[in-house]
This record gives sequence, C-alpha cells and structure tokens, in this order.
Amino acid sequence: MSAKAAPVIVRNTRHADFDGIIALSRRVYPEILPWGKDQLSSHLRMFPDGQFVAIDIASGRVVGVSGSLIVLWDDYHMHTNWVDLTDHGMFTNHDPEHGHTLYAAEVMVDPDMQGRGIGKKLYKARREVCRRLGLLRIRAGARLRHYHKYADKLTPEEYVLQVVRGDIGDPTLSFQLKQGFRVIGVANQYLRHDPESLGHAAVIEWVNHKVANRPDFAGRDPKYGKPRKKPSSF
Repeated sequence: MSAKAAPVIVRNTRHADFDGIIALSRRVYPEILPWGKDQLSSHLRMFPDGQFVAIDIASGRVVGVSGSLIVLWDDYHMHTNWVDLTDHGMFTNHDPEHGHTLYAAEVMVDPDMQGRGIGKKLYKARREVCRRLGLLRIRAGARLRHYHKYADKLTPEEYVLQVVRGDIGDPTLSFQLKQGFRVIGVANQYLRHDPESLGHAAVIEWVNHKVANRPDFAGRDPKYGKPRKKPSSF
C-alpha cells in the first residue's frame, strides 16, 4: 500500500455515524453551523443511497462525508443558493420521480487526511449512484475557498476562469476539475456566510454519457470551456 493511501472504506451512512459527521463538520467548517442530527436523519429518510461516509479502518473514525439528493433542475437556476437547493439542508426537496440531476450538496474530508485519496473514493461512489440510477448528470456548487485572497483584484468569474486555466489553484474547484467536472456558471450568493468564498461558488457538472444526448449540453457558458464529448474514464 502506498504511503499516501488511506486505509479507509466508503459505505452508505448510518445513524451511528451522526456524531462523527457532526464532529468532522465542526473541524472542516469552524465558522459555519455544523450538520444537525435532524438534518442527517432527514437525509437517510429521503435518500439513503445518496449518503456516504469514509471510515478510517484503524480508528473507526468518520474521516469523510458526502451527501446528495435528486432534483428536477428545471425548478432551479444557476444562481440558486445552497439553502434553496437543499431545502435548508433537510433534502426534503428530493425528487426521484421527476428529477434527473444528482445534486451534490456536501463533500468534506478530515483536514489531517487530505491528499490520501479519500475525496476520490467519495466522488467515485457518487458517480456510481448516478450511473446505477440512470441519472443524466451530477451538479454541485464548488465553494471558492481561496477567493477571499483575491477578492480585492478579481471578480468571482475572473477567479474561476483563472482556476480553470490553471493560473490559480483552489483547494475545492481544482480538485473537482480533476474529477471530471466542468464549470458551467458562477453562483454569487451560494453560501452567504462563508468567510472563505465570500458566498461565491462555481456551478459544476459531470455528465453521464450513457444517458446524455447533444441537446443536454446546450446553454453552457463557453468561456469556461467546452463540454466533454467523450465519456470520462472515471
């Protein structure tokens, strides 16, 4: 096993994981209210197959989390904020009957465990759900974690363009681009009270090419790059 490989397993979330998820969210987002047990319970009621944890085998600790729901994107738009897209974090707007978009509402990795492949495993599990359910795509808001360092000289859109080009590295967006996502827009009031992103997020998309047709690529802002026309290897 590589020295950087984390001895973790990724599995669906259980009620017994809630304390570990809350503790992790306090570490990752010290300036934002952590997940609550009422929210996490609602996630499991609404869409248990879309919720994952990464567990450190040696300690049994929760070292990574991802949460998703299915939405009908026509009910939303590029500037819809996180609160509305997740119904205040409750996922009660989960719509498997009409929706064709897996909305990636959360992903986080223990800061002490980053760079060990945990995020990749969580994203792989999420893509497998999308493929298994025959959904069109995954969309998410990639909070621009380093934007506060550039806000005095770049607009959010300019910052995103430089990250896409590789001129600037952003811990969240740069990683997601490597996972096969592409930017399709910028939401400027996505997380209003986030001190790192100052509320801004890139709207990103991964397309399930087994389902997508040419019209599904329409309406994208070309300045952020062309859509992938061939299936990704992920």
